[in-house]
Amino acid sequence: MGDVLRGKVAVVTGSGQGIGRAIALGMAGEGAKVVTNNRRRGSTGHAILDDSILNSMSPEQRERLRKQLEESSGDAATTAEAIKKMGGEAVPFFGDVADFEAAQKLIQTAVDSFGRIDILANVAGTFGFSPIWEMSEELWDKVTLTKPKGYFNCIRHAVPFMMKQKWGRIINCTSRAFMGDVLKHAEYCAANAGVVGLTMAVAKELAQYGITCNAFAPFARTRASLELAAYDEAVTEAESPWMDRKFSFSLEMTPSPDDVAPLINYLASEEAAKINGKIFNVGGPIISLYSEPEVAKTLVKYGGSWTLDELRQQIPFWLSPPE
Repeated sequence: MGDVLRGKVAVVTGSGQGIGRAIALGMAGEGAKVVTNNRRRGSTGHAILDDSILNSMSPEQRERLRKQLEESSGDAATTAEAIKKMGGEAVPFFGDVADFEAAQKLIQTAVDSFGRIDILANVAGTFGFSPIWEMSEELWDKVTLTKPKGYFNCIRHAVPFMMKQKWGRIINCTSRAFMGDVLKHAEYCAANAGVVGLTMAVAKELAQYGITCNAFAPFARTRASLELAAYDEAVTEAESPWMDRKFSFSLEMTPSPDDVAPLINYLASEEAAKINGKIFNVGGPIISLYSEPEVAKTLVKYGGSWTLDELRQQIPFWLSPPE
């Protein structure tokens, strides 16, 4: 057990499995008291695999997937128990952070159980696949209600406590999909772009209170990546979630979610007080920092407004100047 987070209280959403679980265990390993969270007890079921996909798989494929998912199963209670076995302190909370009142109860559980909240790691997420021209309202809402709305819900209820103590760390899970992706899930890209915008806004607004807000885009082997691989194997190329299967990744080459925890522990520490509003990529041994958005080019007309004909002449040259 380390002591980088000794005396701190953390809430980690989506910490029943995968990246959230690794972060909760990592924080506990550095001395934090942790409230773990997922929607409900037991397995949350399949994220993207429905009966039609499962039935199209061979018996060997289904059995392989079952074993893989079994190895990565768990919920808030099993994560809390793992923390206690390490010698740490943890309390599980079951509830969907997309619900405003459930998020309030989650944060209050930390205060009631441990007297305060210092760290909020928003890791909960979900996804699905569909071409944008076939996407249902249900899928769009399912994904965007968790991110960024659920993250807002938790931040909204945690921040008043952090403001009073003049200290806090908010760390949000995004995805490199916020720039668009090679997968057919525009709703997921939009949700994660929302997380980036929320992170940058909260960072600026709360810096005066000693509260930082950063985000990380992880690349790690999780239940979601296992399902993605199984889904792609079971469908035709036209039905594949990849725009082109040449972009697909190997599960064997995908890093462990445990590799994400050290960066998150650092961002949650006293030492990271000056790191604020930053977006990181993390996977295995590689950590990258995204540049901040900036104006790349400016087109100015002096002495009046642009006409359409003028723009038709100038923009092609301005965007692609001759070599």
